[in-house]
Amino acid sequence: MEEIVPICPICGGNVMIKEVEKIVKGGSNVAILKVKAGVCSKCGERIYSKDIHEKIQKVREELELGRTEGFEVVGRTYRYKVTA
Repeated sequence: MEEIVPICPICGGNVMIKEVEKIVKGGSNVAILKVKAGVCSKCGERIYSKDIHEKIQKVREELELGRTEGFEVVGRTYRYKVTA
């Protein structure tokens, strides 16, 4: 991941490469992606390479179009309105 900067542009902390889960929403669909990202050890900011960013965008487009073939169903999502 040579495209990831070693210093966080937000806080100046050290950036380490880690595997993270990225939640991507498209329309009413949601996918959880496991990707490598630079993660700041100080503030937690995530930095994605150009390649990973493009893949995230592609998944978002597929979700918006309802094209979920090849996606693994792992559960259900519910909406619940909490009133005071």
